Amino acid sequence: MTPQTRFSGGFTDAPVQAAHAFRAAMTVMARPGELRQLVGATPPEGLSVAAGTLLLTLCDPDTGVYLAGGADSSAIRQWLTFHTGAPLVPAAQADFAVGCWQDLVPLDQYRIGTPEYPDRSATLIVECDALDLSGAVLRGPGIRDTARLSVPDVAALQANSDLYPLGCDFYFTCGDTVAALPRSTRLQPEG
Repeated sequence: MTPQTRFSGGFTDAPVQAAHAFRAAMTVMARPGELRQLVGATPPEGLSVAAGTLLLTLCDPDTGVYLAGGADSSAIRQWLTFHTGAPLVPAAQADFAVGCWQDLVPLDQYRIGTPEYPDRSATLIVECDALDLSGAVLRGPGIRDTARLSVPDVAALQANSDLYPLGCDFYFTCGDTVAALPRSTRLQPEG
């Protein structure tokens, strides 16, 4: 990775782009099953625009990040460190973990919080090949009746939501699109 590549790809208008990205990230977390466009970053190959923008928006020097599988490259490590200062940590210490589903599982390697501090859990940014409003049926806070979202493993996500108020939260990214699944959302397989 050249120094020019390492230093490029961040927000060009950080206050405005970070504010828009933060609002989109919070909106999809508050409304499971909703898709939003998330742009602003141009990360190195191995990260989608949405995942890179989430990392730039939510990470700082006090936020441990675990890079899994294809997201763990020298170019991504240098880019993330330069733009956020976030330390790279093992899965068990991560505040955020990013990668494809098969590289992020099993879920029991991540922090799920404690009864006293349920917020001390990991948030996983799952890179997907496709993201659409079909598949698993979602119910819970932020959903009027039901919603649908294509998720990689309904059974694992059901087990995670059974831990509520403990458990992990999830962002699903594909290209410049993001959706979220908080631990409070109940899932049922399609059909």
